[in-house]
Amino acid sequence: MIGPIRLDGKKIVLGVSGSVAAYKACDLARLFVKSGATVRVVMTPSAERFVSPLTFEALTGQEVLTQRNESWAEDHNHIALGEWADLFIVAPATANTLNKMASGIADNLLLQTALAFGRWILLAPAANTRMIEHPTTVANLKRLALHRIAIVEPQNKLLACGTEGNGAMAEPETIFFHALKYLLGDDYWQDRRVVVTGGGTIEKIDEVRYLGNFSSGKMAQALALALYAKGADVCLVTTVAPKTPLPIHVIEVQSAQEMLDYTADALRVAKKGLLKKPSFHTDFDQPRLVQKTPWLMMAAAVADYRPAHPQQGKLKKETLGERWCLELVQNPDILKSLDREGVKTLAFKAEMEPERALENARKLLTDKKVDAVALNVLEGSKSFGTDEHALTLVTPASTVELSKAPKTTLAMDLLERLESL
Repeated sequence: MIGPIRLDGKKIVLGVSGSVAAYKACDLARLFVKSGATVRVVMTPSAERFVSPLTFEALTGQEVLTQRNESWAEDHNHIALGEWADLFIVAPATANTLNKMASGIADNLLLQTALAFGRWILLAPAANTRMIEHPTTVANLKRLALHRIAIVEPQNKLLACGTEGNGAMAEPETIFFHALKYLLGDDYWQDRRVVVTGGGTIEKIDEVRYLGNFSSGKMAQALALALYAKGADVCLVTTVAPKTPLPIHVIEVQSAQEMLDYTADALRVAKKGLLKKPSFHTDFDQPRLVQKTPWLMMAAAVADYRPAHPQQGKLKKETLGERWCLELVQNPDILKSLDREGVKTLAFKAEMEPERALENARKLLTDKKVDAVALNVLEGSKSFGTDEHALTLVTPASTVELSKAPKTTLAMDLLERLESL
C-alpha cells in the first residue's frame, strides 16, 4: 500500500448532514488530518442526532460550527468559514440537503455555508434508494453538476434501512482521493494525457511457473496517484493492480509483449487529445478538444528475456531430469518499439553499480531518445517493495538528486520538476 499524498497547508470544510452515514464522516476527517490538512466541520441539527460535535472536535482539533455557537466576533461563522477553506465537502449529503442546495435554499448553517462558498464543493450523497433515484433528486444532481459542484457517486449495497440498492455513501478513502484534484490541480498537468507503466513483467514457463522480478509496482502507483491529483488523464498499464481506489483507467497485463501492445494502444489514444466538457466558467460553451503533449512514464521492470517455448500444463521434474536447460529469447525493447513521436518520455532505470549508474543513465537519454531518466541505485533485492525511495532525475540539461521520501511525495516532486521540460 502506497502512502497518502501530503496536504500540508490545505484547508477543508467538512459539512455533515443528518444521515446514519455521518459516522463515516469521522473517518474522512481523520484521513485529511492525517495527510496534514486542517479540517473544520459544520453540522446540521439533524446530523447531531447521529454524531456528537465533540467527536469531530477530538478528531480535528477545531471547534465545530453548529446552530448554537455561530459567532460574528471571530471567524466562526458561515461566511468566514467559506472564505477560509480551499474545498467544501458535504459527506454525507442527504436527499434533503442536495435538493435544497439545487434550489438555493439556505435554512441551516451547512446550506448557508454552501451558498456563500465561492470554490469547488464535493458532494457525497447518502439516501434511501427510492429517494436518491426520485426524478426530482436525479434532476437536481444534474443541475448541481453544472456549477462548481462535483458528485462522488453513491454505492450499491445493503442500506441501513434494510433496502438493498443504490444510495450508500461512497467510502471515506474514495472521497479522499476524489478531493485531491480539487486541492492539488496543476495547470501544466490538467487534462494532459499520461500513460504510466508499472510492476514487474511475468514470462510463463508453464502453467504454474514463470520468470519474474522483485518489482512491487508501488512507484508506478504513486506516479498515477500524483498525476490524478494534479488533474491529468491517467492510464496505468501494470502487472500489479492498485490497492487504493484510484479513479483512473487501469489495464492489467502480464508479459512484456502484452505491456508493449497495450501501451502502444494507450499512446495512440493519448495522442488523439481529450474531449473536455464545459467547466463552471464556460457553462454555455460546447465541449472542446484539449490537446496537450502527452507523457509516457516507463516505471515498469520489464523482463529482458522470456522462455522460447512456454508449455501447456505443468512440466514434470521426472521428465526434465536433474539438470534443466531453459532456452530463453530476448523480449522486444518496449521504448524502442513504441511510436513516441509527439510524446514526452520519462524512463526509469535501476542500477546496482553506483560508480557507473549516472553514466548509464545519461547513455539511456541518447540511446532511447527520452526526455528524462529517473535513476534508482539499488542495494539488492531489499530495495524492492519499500514505501520510501530516492531518485536522481537526469535530463540533457541537469542532474538533480531527489532525496529519500515516501513514494507519493517523491512522485509529486518529480512531476513538478518535469514541468520545465
